[in-house]
Amino acid sequence: MLRRVSTRVLPAACSAAQSVSVRFCLTIKVPTIAESISTGKVVNWTKKVGDAVAEDEVICQIESDKLNVDVRAPANGVITKINFEEGADVEVGAELSTMKEGPAPSAAAPQVAAVKSEPPKAAAPTAKAPKAVAPAAAQPAATAAVAKPAMHAVAGADPRTKSVRISSMRRRIADRLKASQNTCAMLTTFNEIDMTPLIQLRDKYKDDFHKRHAVKLGLMSPFVKASAMALRDVPIVNASFGKDTIDYHEFVDIAIAVATPRGLVVPVIRDVQNMNLANIETAIADYAARARINKLTMAEMTGGTFTISNGGVFGSWMGTPIINPPHSAILGMHAIKKKAWVVGNEIKIRDIMAVALTYDHRLIDGSDAVTFLVKVKNLIEDPARMVLDLS
Repeated sequence: MLRRVSTRVLPAACSAAQSVSVRFCLTIKVPTIAESISTGKVVNWTKKVGDAVAEDEVICQIESDKLNVDVRAPANGVITKINFEEGADVEVGAELSTMKEGPAPSAAAPQVAAVKSEPPKAAAPTAKAPKAVAPAAAQPAATAAVAKPAMHAVAGADPRTKSVRISSMRRRIADRLKASQNTCAMLTTFNEIDMTPLIQLRDKYKDDFHKRHAVKLGLMSPFVKASAMALRDVPIVNASFGKDTIDYHEFVDIAIAVATPRGLVVPVIRDVQNMNLANIETAIADYAARARINKLTMAEMTGGTFTISNGGVFGSWMGTPIINPPHSAILGMHAIKKKAWVVGNEIKIRDIMAVALTYDHRLIDGSDAVTFLVKVKNLIEDPARMVLDLS
């Protein structure tokens, strides 16, 4: 929430204030987004210079590397100045705009009526009436220059190529992934899981589950639960590097990678070790819905001890996920394929998923990584073990 940062009169911006009542000028600054974020990008001005605004009304949005933040008017009044165009990078605390305190927007109606009353004073020919209205229409066009799209033409470039400014979120994703690649000694181990028992269990109870818990039973929640149980048994996979320490976490906070139109976000489900499948499904559904409309908070996307990514929803059969710092490992789920599979002494057609665990080999030995992944595999292939807490 923006706060009033100045109540002194600024001569340049407030010279037009009416003498019958004192109007204060307010400076609207870029709000604090999170402790770790110092810059953002102006992505959308919803108001122009001269527009009336109501207290707490959104005037623009600031994009950070993880979410958009609404900037709101601190009082009723009129926007008098906009300092940054859309697409401009801004620092936290920078002066975005100024506004003059005044009545609520509904009081601006008489001004429009005054403009319409001018034509009768003009010369008789009606053809001249549009000229009297033209200046009023020109003002929004001039101020609209602030809201130009963040696209840039490059001299000599192929006209079929469109250059779009890199978003703060995409830049941050690029920086973090490259930093992870440069810092971690990443190694990936693979396995295949027979999903048939879990799919049969889901198909048998999904309707009852939905009636009881008001949420659908998917395949992600069993993997989250199985991972939490395996992390309890192999705590080094749930650990992370401190400055000069290895930090073992007695809680399991699992980050779930969610694809959105703006890019990848990774909200964190807290204390998974204390949750059942219904709790996990509810959390996943809530995060997924709010991620699509950019309503996740910074706190919900910060921290975590382990990550799960599901490329299978897009059809990926196999991949090597990249560690999400400061986590030390990430589990990659993939598409389910029907394959010939040995069951006992028979060959049957089963639903098989390839899984990949990428881990930081500086911290996690190969034996621990393989042990963890096999525990996840055993729990998914025999889901009753999750209910009985037998990892």
